[in-house]
Amino acid sequence: MAFENMKKQYYWNVVLALIGINVLMFILQQFIPGMTEALLLDSSKLWSEPWRLITSMFLHADIWHILFNMYALFIFGILIEQRIGSKRFLFAYFLFGIVAGIGASFFYPKALGASGAIMSILGLTIILLPDLRVLFFFVIPMSMRTAGIIFAIVDIVGIFIPMGVANIAHLIGLACGLLYGWYLIRRKKAVQEKILGVEYYEAKPSKNKKPKNVKKKDTIELSDEEVQEYIKTGRI
Repeated sequence: MAFENMKKQYYWNVVLALIGINVLMFILQQFIPGMTEALLLDSSKLWSEPWRLITSMFLHADIWHILFNMYALFIFGILIEQRIGSKRFLFAYFLFGIVAGIGASFFYPKALGASGAIMSILGLTIILLPDLRVLFFFVIPMSMRTAGIIFAIVDIVGIFIPMGVANIAHLIGLACGLLYGWYLIRRKKAVQEKILGVEYYEAKPSKNKKPKNVKKKDTIELSDEEVQEYIKTGRI
């Protein structure tokens, strides 16, 4: 029983593992000559050496680059992994990081960093936890929804005023996370409608309006697979 509780409490170790690998790779970058150049995303070698799409996600340019990325991964990664589970978290992290890398290769000769993947996690946070309160630049309190809009504006401005950052990769990762979060919520609602036999609403009461009534439907008998599907999506 104690072991089971321990597993439930620390099931988000995927985030810590990713942070550990990033830190290890950064240390190796400092001591192995030519390692960064051999593993970063080089647009001229993208199709001949496609593995660079993954290895570049574990490289960073300097100490501030890795500190900022790992801080964001730790804060938001744990929250999202708890919401969607470790498998889907890894799926989103790597797939959208790769998609961001491919997009970046059309605009930047060389790139490195986990920012594209981490921005997809921020996109998921914006959709799944829009009212989460955060301190923008560690000072200004605001909702995750508002912070996401500001992040997007900063990256859009960065496209026209270069800052030495792969802003397009950030925006691609953010867009992927937003779309995936929207898909997960739609999927959860569809499963809830089926298992509860109602049209599911998450309408919030306002000062002048009452929440919408839940409209009942005929209950549908569920298969074992559908029950398992609900268990998978229920905590989103």
